[in-house]
Amino acid sequence: MPSVLGSIPATVFRDGTPQKLSEAEEQQKREIYEKMNPRRRKFVDRIGYENWDPFQKPNDPLDLRMDVSKRTTQQLVREFLQEAAQKGHYSNDYGRGALECALGLVNRDEKYLGILDFCLWYHDLLKREGHLS
Repeated sequence: MPSVLGSIPATVFRDGTPQKLSEAEEQQKREIYEKMNPRRRKFVDRIGYENWDPFQKPNDPLDLRMDVSKRTTQQLVREFLQEAAQKGHYSNDYGRGALECALGLVNRDEKYLGILDFCLWYHDLLKREGHLS
């Protein structure tokens, strides 16, 4: 069974731009290949020498997800739980629930957006009916 990866250049796994190598880089690539141990060389042969890129660009830094207030999930949960602690003791389940909701909201998960909308609606309902001041 032929490998699907054999026809894909190695640079596709980074940013998708194939690199044009200079004469010096091509010579260095050949030297690197010849100095490789047989097991690693077998991998290069499998994907194809022409598709192999020993000079790959590094991966981009991790994308830090933030909400509209420019806070990370960790910052949101820490601020929330600090305020909750001032009101009294809270349980581990309470803290886990807050973390789960914060992750869902920062990642814009539909489930947690629905939970947020329901909680806001319910809060307004209780205020309208006089159950909250």
